[in-house]
Amino acid sequence: MLYLGIGLILYGLLVFWITIAKPAKIWNMGKIQGFVKILTELGTRIFFSIWGAAALGFGIFFLLRALAE
Repeated sequence: MLYLGIGLILYGLLVFWITIAKPAKIWNMGKIQGFVKILTELGTRIFFSIWGAAALGFGIFFLLRALAE
């Protein structure tokens, strides 16, 4: 559970970084542009923020459980 928690925390931080910085190589990928087409730019950023927060929350939860054992 320790490695899962660390991985989810890193993944959540990466998603937040992509949402805020919007690097061109990543933001212009087909899958993300599909999200932009369906959800608009603001909706996509909100979706990724919620997804990143969920990953970060679960990562912290798993990390704390692993450290409590």
